[in-house]
This record gives sequence, structure tokens and C-alpha cells, in this order.
Amino acid sequence: MDKKSTNSNIKIKNKRATFEYFLVETLTAGIVLTGTEIKSIRGGKASLADSYCSFKGNELFVIGMHIAEYAQGTYNNHDPKRDRKLLLNARELRKLKNKVQEKGFTIVPIVLFINENGLAKLDIALARGKHFYDKRETLKTKDSKRELERMERY
Repeated sequence: MDKKSTNSNIKIKNKRATFEYFLVETLTAGIVLTGTEIKSIRGGKASLADSYCSFKGNELFVIGMHIAEYAQGTYNNHDPKRDRKLLLNARELRKLKNKVQEKGFTIVPIVLFINENGLAKLDIALARGKHFYDKRETLKTKDSKRELERMERY
């Protein structure tokens, strides 16, 4: 089996992020994982729902990301909800930390994927929360787009 064909189709998305937040800026970060965690991700057994990123000291961690225990893992299996360190360079970390200290900004994970080298990467976004009326507007545009697609088919 070709290594590239198996890795490129793993793309776990956080669908709520675009509904709950305005995405201001996106970055791609590496993640520190154990052996059983990467095997579960390759099997598609991860979820970004209710996860967010937070600073502990000068390091950025993703909190609340669920990676299911590996089926063939023994006593060496990982904790599914543990905090995982994100790998960014110092300039990017400083920039994000300064922005998060401003009122209304947070960092949310968008997409978990495996790159062409077989490494797990996480797209994160600097985001500002939406108000209720913004969410209604998002739903309206999504519904109108769906309606136009239906009309084009017939």
C-alpha cells in the first residue's frame, strides 16, 4: 500500500468552530503525541468537538481534544482527553499570546490532519466569538447556498 494515499485522507474537522467563531488568522502546528495516539488518529478515531487551545507558561496546549484509545494498545495505552502540547516557533507563540490577552480573542483547533510525511498536524485559528445574531446570519447564508445548489441540479 502506498504511504501517501493512506495518510492524505485523514482530515478531522471541527465543524462548530466556524459556526461559533469568526476566524481571524490560521496557523498550522505540530502536536506532541504518543505511539498509540498517532495510530488512533490514522484510524480516524479523534474528535475536536469542545476543544480549545490555552497557554501554560510560554507553551501552547490543546485541551479537550479526544483521541480514542488504540484497540491493540495494552497497558501502554494513552489517556483519551489529556492535554497535548502544540509545536510552534517562538515568534508565532509570542504573537498568539499577545492577541489572546486582548478581549474577545481565543484560539480554536480547526482541522486535524496527517501531512505527506506522515506527521499529525493541527490547523489552529485565532478567533473572535460570534453573537447570536451573527449565528443566525450564518445559518441564513448556509440555507440560501443549499437552496441554490438544489436549483442548479434540476
